[in-house]
Amino acid sequence: MKFIHTADIHWGQVPDSDKPWGKRREQAIRLTFQSIIEEARQSGADLLLIAGDLFHRQPLMRDLKEVNYLFSTIPGTRVVITAGNHDRIRKSSALYSFTWCPNVTFLMEEALTSVYFEELNTEVYGFSYHTAEITDPREDCLAVPENSHIQLLMLHGGDAKHVPFDKNALAGTPFSYIALGHIHKPGLVFAKRMAYPGSPEPLDLTETGVHGFYVGEIDDRSRLVTSLQFKPASQSQYIPLIINVTPATTNIELSQIIADEIRRRGTQNIYRFRLRGMRDADTEFDPDFLSGQWNIIEMVDETEPQYDFHALFAEHPSDMIGFYIQALMKENMSPVEKKALYYGIHALLMTKDERS
Repeated sequence: MKFIHTADIHWGQVPDSDKPWGKRREQAIRLTFQSIIEEARQSGADLLLIAGDLFHRQPLMRDLKEVNYLFSTIPGTRVVITAGNHDRIRKSSALYSFTWCPNVTFLMEEALTSVYFEELNTEVYGFSYHTAEITDPREDCLAVPENSHIQLLMLHGGDAKHVPFDKNALAGTPFSYIALGHIHKPGLVFAKRMAYPGSPEPLDLTETGVHGFYVGEIDDRSRLVTSLQFKPASQSQYIPLIINVTPATTNIELSQIIADEIRRRGTQNIYRFRLRGMRDADTEFDPDFLSGQWNIIEMVDETEPQYDFHALFAEHPSDMIGFYIQALMKENMSPVEKKALYYGIHALLMTKDERS
C-alpha cells in the first residue's frame, strides 16, 4: 500500500506579505500543493494523508472548491484530512455544508474516529481540532486495539499546547505508521513509524532547510513500513548566510559579493545575511542599497569599525576621547563591552568632527 504524507500546507497564507515577493510566496504554497497532488497521480498512491492545517485559517467556500477540484483529479487516491489548530472546526464553518468528492474523507470529529478502506485493508484514525489548543495528550490514541487491518494514525501536535505526546508510548501502539503534523521542520521521530513532513513550503525566515513531503509504502502482509522517502518540493528556501568583511570592503564590493552568493544558490530563494568582521571606520554599509534587487528578507550588520585605540589615546590623552578609551579598554573584553567602546568612540569622533 503506497501513501503520501503531508501537513501544514497553510493554503491562504501570504508569507513575507510586506515584501515585494509576498504574492509569489502565496502562489508558491498553492503550486507546491498541486505538485503533491501530481505526485499522487503519477505514482499511483493509494492514500494521501493531510495531518492538519491544510488551510491557514477558517476556509471559505471558494478555498474548499479549489482544493476539492485538485482532489477530484486523483480519483484513485483516497484522501484523508484532519483539521489542525489553524483551520480548526468552528460552528459557522463552511465545512459543515460542503460536499467533498467521493475519494475524500475529512475526519471532522473532536473525538478519535476512523475510516476503513476495504480495498486497501487499511483503517485511518484521527481527530480534528475544535479549539486553538489541546493541552491533554489524547490517551485515546494509545488505546486503539490491534486488528487485522493496516492501522494508521494522523496526529497534529507535539508541543505543550498542542497534543503533547510521548513518542515511546505511541511507538507501543499497533499503528503501522503515525502521520504527524504541526511542526514545520521535516524529520523522523521514530524509525520509519512516525514522522513530521514539515510544511511543504517554508513559511518564514526561521524555517530554513529543505521542505517537502513523505512518500511511503507498507507491506500488506507484515503491515510494516518497508520504505519511507522524503521528497523535496518547495519553490524556495530561506537561506541564512554570513559575509565576512575587511576594512578594505566597500558597499559596491559587498553588493557584488552578495550578488554572486545569491546567483550561486538560486535567485528564487530568500536570504538573510549577517555581516561580520572589521570595517573601515569611515564606512557605513547601506542595507537598502544592498538588498534592493534581491529577495533579501534581512540584513544584519554585526561589523565593527577598525580603530587604532592606542593611536587615538596618544592623540587625545587628556580629553573625553582619551578618558573614554582609558575607562573601557581592557584585555578580553566581552562583545557588549566591545560594542560600547566602538560606538562610544564613534559618537565622540563624530561630535568632534561636527565641532571642528
